[in-house]
Amino acid sequence: MASHEGRTYVVTGAASGIGAATAAALAEAGARVIAADLARDAAPPDAHDLERVSLDVSDAASWTSVAERLTGAGTALDGLVNAAGITRRARLGDATADDFAAAFAVNATGPALGIQALAPLMPTGSSIVNVGSAAGAMAHYGVAYGASKWALRGITKTAAMELAPRGIRVNLVSPGFIETPMTASAPDAFRAVNLASTPLGRTGTPEEVAAVIVHLLSTDAAYVTGTEIAVDGGLTGHGGGLPIARAMGSAHPPE
Repeated sequence: MASHEGRTYVVTGAASGIGAATAAALAEAGARVIAADLARDAAPPDAHDLERVSLDVSDAASWTSVAERLTGAGTALDGLVNAAGITRRARLGDATADDFAAAFAVNATGPALGIQALAPLMPTGSSIVNVGSAAGAMAHYGVAYGASKWALRGITKTAAMELAPRGIRVNLVSPGFIETPMTASAPDAFRAVNLASTPLGRTGTPEEVAAVIVHLLSTDAAYVTGTEIAVDGGLTGHGGGLPIARAMGSAHPPE
């Protein structure tokens, strides 16, 4: 793992799941981590020296408060990880306007507001990573959630284009089925079909996603921007070919 000694990052959704794993991994690599979450006080105790702040990613004023805190402390910010997210599982026939508004507010508008607020504090060489989803790369039964993650892909690419002249990189990491508090509430059938559709035949861990994020933030990825990296065990890679391959006998289902 590349060293992040002396660097400072803001990580949203840092109280649990992928955000928490990323904050811990960055701290282990020597970074100063500002762990932001709406549920800041719900974060479990950890061994890392994290600075915890309350943040509603859907609220521009909340982002401004974080920016002012950093500016007031004279902090140069080296990167941002937009890991906060919510799910909405209603299907097309049942999804409401509120489902769409909530999903987009946190999963798409939130990262955009964060980039607006914090990119001005970043010097050349900084990096932003947005956490998307396999649902943003294929059809997804939860239409509002899937649509919000598709939107985040566009936000990522536009931000990468606009911030490149300043030497700031922006990339997207798209997890598949990862064992987090969010996926713990998924129906058993959803879990079973995801496992059956994942070539590696298992779920992923937050730490496996965090490792890719930490790499993208590092100078080892200095020429990588505007890209999307799937951390999904091959879920989106086969494009529906996995059941065909299994039926033809060239692949085997997971144990």
